[in-house]
Amino acid sequence: MFINMLELITLTLENEMDLVLAQKKASKLSEILKLSLSTQATFVTAIAELCRVVIDFTDTGVLSLGLIHKSNRYSLSGIIQYDGIKGTSISEESFFYAKKLVPLFQNYVLSDKVVIEIGINLPRSISLDEVKLKFLKDYFDTEPPVSAYEEVKKKNLELFIIAESKDAQLRQSKYIDDKRNEFISIASHELKTPITIIKAYTQLALMGKAACSEQVKDFLMKIDAQSTKLRNLVQQLLDSSKIENGKLEYNYEEVDFNAFINDASFLLTHLLPNHQLKVELGAKVRVKLDRERMDQVFTNLISNAGKYSKAGTSVFLRTTVCEKGNLTVSVTDEGIGMSKDSIGKIFQKFHRDKQVIKGYSGLGMGLYIASEIITEHGGKIWVESIQDVGSTFYFSLPGLASAN
Repeated sequence: MFINMLELITLTLENEMDLVLAQKKASKLSEILKLSLSTQATFVTAIAELCRVVIDFTDTGVLSLGLIHKSNRYSLSGIIQYDGIKGTSISEESFFYAKKLVPLFQNYVLSDKVVIEIGINLPRSISLDEVKLKFLKDYFDTEPPVSAYEEVKKKNLELFIIAESKDAQLRQSKYIDDKRNEFISIASHELKTPITIIKAYTQLALMGKAACSEQVKDFLMKIDAQSTKLRNLVQQLLDSSKIENGKLEYNYEEVDFNAFINDASFLLTHLLPNHQLKVELGAKVRVKLDRERMDQVFTNLISNAGKYSKAGTSVFLRTTVCEKGNLTVSVTDEGIGMSKDSIGKIFQKFHRDKQVIKGYSGLGMGLYIASEIITEHGGKIWVESIQDVGSTFYFSLPGLASAN
């Protein structure tokens, strides 16, 4: 077996150019070991003959040249491994000439590989110690290409290794993402039930006829508000997981967008108890949308506008229709604004600007989900902002036809 082999040279055997390269490598190794010319010729010829036979049979061969230490003596060895084709391998007769040249020859199957091993015992006069062995290893590890073909071959191998490494990293990253999304989905479903129960009992207590102190009512209202916030965060986690897995469902219908805004005005105003919402609707236009998902977009944009601006300021919701009939919606606040760096990352999942992490709650998923919903509607979403002045979030939707 070649488990104890000190491997000095490795070469794939794919075509006739590799046969020439194998001859040169075997010749160089024999020369450095200072073998006699006849021994050099014998070993190189045997290696060349084996490589020729294997290359004629398959392009999966790999040649290893090195030294094997056994019974206090070293042998110069060449080992070729290749994949059998549909359970077949090269016949023993094909190696007749090579077998006559060298005293050590084995042909066997190891795991899923067919292995051919040849060797020549080195003369006892050739003394090999750790220093010489290290010299041989270093020499062939750093040896420059012996031909333009080998240089190209080495560069291709380097590129292949890089590609394989990146592919492995991508597979590992995808596996981790899949497991994370699976966990988020399961955890979100499990959390929804107790949150719903807590909220339901809290509301029942608030509506109950039994007398309770104002302090208890205040506690109940805070529990109700926080359970609503927690429910929304869980829903964001669940939607994020569905987006990653391509399972966020849409039920599209054609609607008059101005009528949609008017229907949603109560909800939107409710999101801003400490601000004034000013709505300016442009021309009527019909669009194709999912009402529930579009409510999510507006809930996120309007609630963010209130969250990041002082109480008493205004939030503006405007719509315009361009000449081509496409719709643009904008939500403007008079809040803290954001930096240029944050503008470029604001729609990334889990992104939260440094200036808001400490002072404002959130997971950094609302705008990511909103951007995915708008994209699925065939639109675009973007933001313009000036720090300490305010932000305007825009999104566009393709119009179907003007509504008269």
